[in-house]
Amino acid sequence: MTHFVMKRLFIAIPVLFGITIFNFFIINLAPGNPAEMYINPSLSQGDIDMRMESMGLNDPFWVQYFRWLLAIIQFDFGYSLASYQPVIEVVAERIGPTLLLMFASLIIAYSIAIPIGVISAVKQYSWMDYFFTSFSFLGVSIPNFFLGIMGIFVFALTFQILPTGGMYSLGSNQGFGELLKHIILPASVLGTAIAGNMVRYVRSSILEVLGQDYLRTARAKGLHEWVVIVKHALRNGLIPIITIIGLDIPVLFGGAVITEQVFQWPGMGQLMIQSIGSRDYSTLMALNLLIAVVVLSVNTITDMLYAVVDPRIKYN
Repeated sequence: MTHFVMKRLFIAIPVLFGITIFNFFIINLAPGNPAEMYINPSLSQGDIDMRMESMGLNDPFWVQYFRWLLAIIQFDFGYSLASYQPVIEVVAERIGPTLLLMFASLIIAYSIAIPIGVISAVKQYSWMDYFFTSFSFLGVSIPNFFLGIMGIFVFALTFQILPTGGMYSLGSNQGFGELLKHIILPASVLGTAIAGNMVRYVRSSILEVLGQDYLRTARAKGLHEWVVIVKHALRNGLIPIITIIGLDIPVLFGGAVITEQVFQWPGMGQLMIQSIGSRDYSTLMALNLLIAVVVLSVNTITDMLYAVVDPRIKYN
């Protein structure tokens, strides 16, 4: 196991290096530059040139890149061009809400998808199977922003049982109950797409193991059918499902950008939209690099979980 982890970490280093190159050059090739945010009609061309020079924007791209790379190796992500705060502090304030939203979304998604997928597989070609399969396609097809707006209209404006957005209400005690009311809608929106996709994978995975010999042996011993399904079939069917969990993380980050904006959730997705609008390149690059590190880490952890689910898997 240790050899496997070290090998994966060694492979991750050139991957991260490639991500930094792609991250830096794509963002800096965008039209305009951060200095334009500070330009007004009263400034002369000399003032504009001084501003460009002070921000290092007159240097060649490769000089700017290696200066930035050397800084992030020392965990110095610079200062936000919008708020003048250290980038690491700005991002640190937003990590918690985003991770909380993603964790809640995964709980909702898998609490729905795994039972529905198992039932759909056991009741193959029944009306329940067709109903749940249609539900999964519907969940995948509806865009997050549309589902979010519909959720606000129905539950916040029409029935007024949930807030329209934010993490806490103004003047509230900011307790757990208040947080729970605010997270239900955005977490459900993010979880719906994940659940819709996962139902099909769970169904397919369970169908592959239902006809195996060890299940016939378990039934021959007189075990109840649901014991056979839950204890034997589901555990072996979890291996491909764990792979999908690792792939769901970047999907959640992408969905969070839109969902957090719709619900005004104070996370990294909303910060990314604000940074794009203000051309805050230093914050954007820090966010992209952080997401890349999280995705690589989750994929490594996912591979290690295979041995936990299936003891037959050995890492030599």
